[in-house]
Amino acid sequence: MSWSIAQVARMSKVTSRTLRHYDEIGLLRPASVGGNGYRYYEQEQLLRLQQILVLRELGLGLDAIAEIVDDGRDKVDALRMHHRWLLAERDRFDRLAKTVSRTIENVEGGDKMTTKSAEHWFEGFDSDKQAELQQEARQRWGAENVDAANAKMGGKDWWATHGQTWVAALDTLVAHLDAGRAPADPEVQETIAGHFQWLSSGFWTPNRESYKGLASVYADDPRFRANFDKTDPRLAEFLRAAMTEYADTQLD
Repeated sequence: MSWSIAQVARMSKVTSRTLRHYDEIGLLRPASVGGNGYRYYEQEQLLRLQQILVLRELGLGLDAIAEIVDDGRDKVDALRMHHRWLLAERDRFDRLAKTVSRTIENVEGGDKMTTKSAEHWFEGFDSDKQAELQQEARQRWGAENVDAANAKMGGKDWWATHGQTWVAALDTLVAHLDAGRAPADPEVQETIAGHFQWLSSGFWTPNRESYKGLASVYADDPRFRANFDKTDPRLAEFLRAAMTEYADTQLD
């Protein structure tokens, strides 16, 4: 079964102009184009469109979306991953909605602010997101590794001292990209070696599998991806490739 561009636009609430733009940039090609020039879409294209719209709702730009949807991942696996992301965002927004609702009740009721009530005004913001990331990390790399890393980092003081090292490494990677260096280039790998040492000094010492896993998190998780895209849309995939190269050639 196929659907015309007008039908897809009506179903998806995406304008025909946007669908044509997606075709022009290679993000969403139609299944076929009729002799009259009309575009027609089938199930595969509708699934891809849903994936694009999910990633767009999560805040990713079109360049980043194109890299993710073209990575060859099994479609059902990709849908499961997006489902997890959406559930996490739903839960986060639910916490924020409850926080705002409680604040409205406090203000309308003329409640006197106390330290305890003031703390409620900020529930569900970055601290909850950090807790969510911590839980993901504990599941991915083991609670003992994450707990040891947290103890080693020493909280905000560690970041105040060492956080600029990470920022400088990202700037260096962008310079490598601008210079046209490949992920396996010795200069790029030297920068990645610095990243690995930075991780080992403040978080934990990854092995080959976990370092490649972290590279995939950087590139695939929209929360990380959005931050990398703010620096340079090319950065997340370049970092993934460079870290994978380092893991394969330098780690056990």
